[in-house]
Amino acid sequence: MLKISIITVSYNSAKTIEQTIQSVLSQRYSNVEYIIIDGASQDETLSIIEKYRNKISVVISEKDNGIYNAMNKGIKLATGDIIGILNSDDFYVDENVLNDVATLFEHNKADAVYADLQYVDAIDTRKIKRNWKSGKYKPGDFLFGWMPPHPTFFVKKELYQKYGLFNEELKSAADYELMLRFIHKHQISIDYLPRVIVKMRSGGHSNITTKNRIKANLEDRKAWELNGLKPFFFTLFLKPLRKLNQFRVK
Repeated sequence: MLKISIITVSYNSAKTIEQTIQSVLSQRYSNVEYIIIDGASQDETLSIIEKYRNKISVVISEKDNGIYNAMNKGIKLATGDIIGILNSDDFYVDENVLNDVATLFEHNKADAVYADLQYVDAIDTRKIKRNWKSGKYKPGDFLFGWMPPHPTFFVKKELYQKYGLFNEELKSAADYELMLRFIHKHQISIDYLPRVIVKMRSGGHSNITTKNRIKANLEDRKAWELNGLKPFFFTLFLKPLRKLNQFRVK
C-alpha cells in the first residue's frame, strides 16, 4: 500500500487551517503521513494545530524564507512514496480523495497524478467562484498555456530526488516552474483524475492585484528561461486567457 505524505505550509492561518487539517485527517485512505510546516505564526494557528497534534506526523514551527522554502522543508522530511501539498486555506472536498489518487498511481503506474479544483468564496466556501477543469494532458500542452492546479498535483518522491525541489528564486511561480520542469521538460508520465478534489479560497498571493498578476506572468517567463526552454510568442498570453472560461460557474 503506497504511503502518501501530505504537506501543509502555514503562517498566521488561524481562520482556515482547522478545515484544512480536518479534511486531511478525515481521509479514508489509511497510509498517510501528515506534515505541517509553520512559519512561526503569531496568531492562534499553533494552538489549533496542537488540538490535532497526536494525529499529525510532523509539526515544525520556525521562521522560513517564504512559502516555497517551507514546502522544500516538508518534502525533505517526507517519507512517503507519493507527496501532495495542501495549503492552509485549501481543503479536500471529501474523504475519498486520497483513495482515488492512490488507485490511479497503483493501477496506471504514473509518476504523477492531477485533478480538478474549485475556487470558492473566502468566507462562504459553498459559493463557487471558478471551476478549474484541467482536462487530460497532451505532450506540448504547456506551450498553449496549460498547467494543472498545483494543490491537486501528487508526485512520486523519487521525482523530487531526481529532478529537484521548488526553485526558491521565484516568489509566485515556483509551482508552475516545477510542473513545467517535471512534465514538459523531463516528460514524466502523468494521469488525470477527472473530478474536483480540492477547494481553494479566492484571493491567492499572485491573484490579489493586477500588479501582482503582471509580476506572476514575468516569473512564468523566467520559469521557461531557467529550464533552457523557449515558449511560443503567445504561450504566456494564453496562460491567463485560459482562466477566463473557469469563471463560467454552473
